[in-house]
Amino acid sequence: QAQLAQSGGGLVQAGGSLRLSCAGFGRTESGYDTAWFRQAPGKRREFVAAVDFRAATYYSDSVKGRFTVYRDNIRNIVYLQMSNLRLEDTADYYCAARWYSSASYREVADYEAWGQGTQVSVSS
Repeated sequence: QAQLAQSGGGLVQAGGSLRLSCAGFGRTESGYDTAWFRQAPGKRREFVAAVDFRAATYYSDSVKGRFTVYRDNIRNIVYLQMSNLRLEDTADYYCAARWYSSASYREVADYEAWGQGTQVSVSS
């Protein structure tokens, strides 16, 4: 597995913004897909957003229009920009990566490497 390192997160008031980052993708020349998942207390880990090796992006309906996923192709850092945060966005956020193509971007089992997780807490 690649060694993924996350940063960002923290406590923010509802309506505010945070940016998460993910790095450590190792071999990048052949391309890679990166996804963000989140897990709230008592909930299953759910798909949030993904950017594939072609830079196409995918979003869950719950974050579409509020979150943006993008990649710095020089530094190989993937970001999740979160805006207009809501209380229900509170969760541990994880980045994940894979170095192969798949029809599915939303399944935990389809990813090969994971970050350590970053806590995002949204308060009223």
